[in-house]
Amino acid sequence: MTQMETAENTTMSQQTEQEAKLAAILVDALELEDLEPGEIGPDWPLFGFDADNSLGLDSIDALEIALAIDQNFGVKLKAEDENTKAVFASLRTLSDYISAQR
Repeated sequence: MTQMETAENTTMSQQTEQEAKLAAILVDALELEDLEPGEIGPDWPLFGFDADNSLGLDSIDALEIALAIDQNFGVKLKAEDENTKAVFASLRTLSDYISAQR
């Protein structure tokens, strides 16, 4: 088994049901054609390029994610909220925030 296959298998087993749904929404909303939802590690950084496994998203992607979360979960993310950057840290933090707001 290659390192990538190992990472994919580990990642898939670590995602909760809501994280898997959220990962699918992100892949669809951001048109991440080279990435399957199950390949996104729940604790991987969503933004930037300086961390291992970071998805390298940017501020435009954040707007797309916020819109997709509002449409799919009815949860609004506000730019002026001081916690928003922490919420966008990873798939898991986004999922936890959505759960707390519902």
